[in-house]
Amino acid sequence: MLIWKARLQRLSTFVVALMARYPHLVAVFGFCSGVFSFIMVDRHRAGFARVMAIVMLVSWIWLMLENLLTKRIKKRFGWELPPPLLRYATQLIHQESLFFCLPFFFVTTTWNSGQALFTGALALAGLIAIVDPVYYKWLAPRRWTFLGYHTLTLFAVLLTALPIILHLTTPQSYEWALGIAVLLSFPSLAVSVSIQKWWRWLALLGLTAVIGTAGWFARAWVPPSTLWMTEMAVTAEFDNSQRTPGDSLETISAAQIRSQGLYAYTAISAPRGLDERIYHVWRHKGRVFDRIALDIRGGREAGYRAWTHKQNFPPDPVGKWQVQVLTEAGQVIGTLRFEVTP
Repeated sequence: MLIWKARLQRLSTFVVALMARYPHLVAVFGFCSGVFSFIMVDRHRAGFARVMAIVMLVSWIWLMLENLLTKRIKKRFGWELPPPLLRYATQLIHQESLFFCLPFFFVTTTWNSGQALFTGALALAGLIAIVDPVYYKWLAPRRWTFLGYHTLTLFAVLLTALPIILHLTTPQSYEWALGIAVLLSFPSLAVSVSIQKWWRWLALLGLTAVIGTAGWFARAWVPPSTLWMTEMAVTAEFDNSQRTPGDSLETISAAQIRSQGLYAYTAISAPRGLDERIYHVWRHKGRVFDRIALDIRGGREAGYRAWTHKQNFPPDPVGKWQVQVLTEAGQVIGTLRFEVTP
């Protein structure tokens, strides 16, 4: 036992010294592992994707129970993990989590919508994680800021991992991710705030409820991290036998759409085994005219092909149109735009 403890002590001392000497190793490793995992998922190697997602979630469980597990290890083995090693481990978990998620969100974000704010916040969080002076001197000492950072990263990990591990639909993943993130934020808030009076407990419960409610109503601003467009088109022609659209149009005359209608074609990539319902929402000058449900299945490399054919147009269809592709939770997968001319 003494030999084993001495070896662990030497190993931990060596790792801490190595990271102190080469601090950028943690950042490079976190970035490379995150991008590599995205590439593997994108190629539909579901086994690797599932393992990577489970590793991410297990690491977060460790992070949440870090103090308890450290005390148990010290009590059981009489050996304490060095604080610098724990700090590096926390930073590495943040880095790997963010760089695992960010490629998904960069691909799925509709950049001319409010989703750009969410993905921009994640990108900023990723940058903070690899800049040691900012991470250790500005973020870590600010308890409330660090808590928000921690919760945002966990929420992004859950959004990405749950559909891969459990084959949950996008609405189910959002509900679970939001619920777990809010639930885990409560004990962290309780530790951060000195609660000595009963009304502070009520205030803390109220704050937790506000966080959950805000997260639910902001869901349209959160990209569906595991659903993304591989192809899209608004076209007047469609080959049903080959399931291929004609040329995508940016303008079309009112006479043409009245005579032959218009197709909205989308190919959407999703994890293997995922069955999802999406909607093509046709809008004219901001007003919804049609909301058509479509069921897609994941696993096809080029994306699952779905289309709608609209023939019923208003008496005066002239103007700007949009076809929004939405999940059941209202998250935007993509937007097709065209204009009808007189």
